[in-house]
Amino acid sequence: MSILDNFQDWKNFLSERVKQAEKMGMNQDTIQNLAYEIGDYLAKDVEPKNEEERLLRDMWNAADQDEQRVIAGLMVKMLNDGKK
Repeated sequence: MSILDNFQDWKNFLSERVKQAEKMGMNQDTIQNLAYEIGDYLAKDVEPKNEEERLLRDMWNAADQDEQRVIAGLMVKMLNDGKK
């Protein structure tokens, strides 16, 4: 089973990666830039495995680059808020 099959598993995986990046000293701008690059890759090259991923892909594809950066930033914020 892939972490992409379950959205909660995917969020947990991403949250752990964000924590690791912070421990390595990456600032929020760098983390958000990486989130943008990952989001772009996923939207272009990975078939969504569930409804949440499909919604994110559709939103990503409808957005311009600035809006995509906002989506990536919101994903990071959602993951950070989940740590509280």
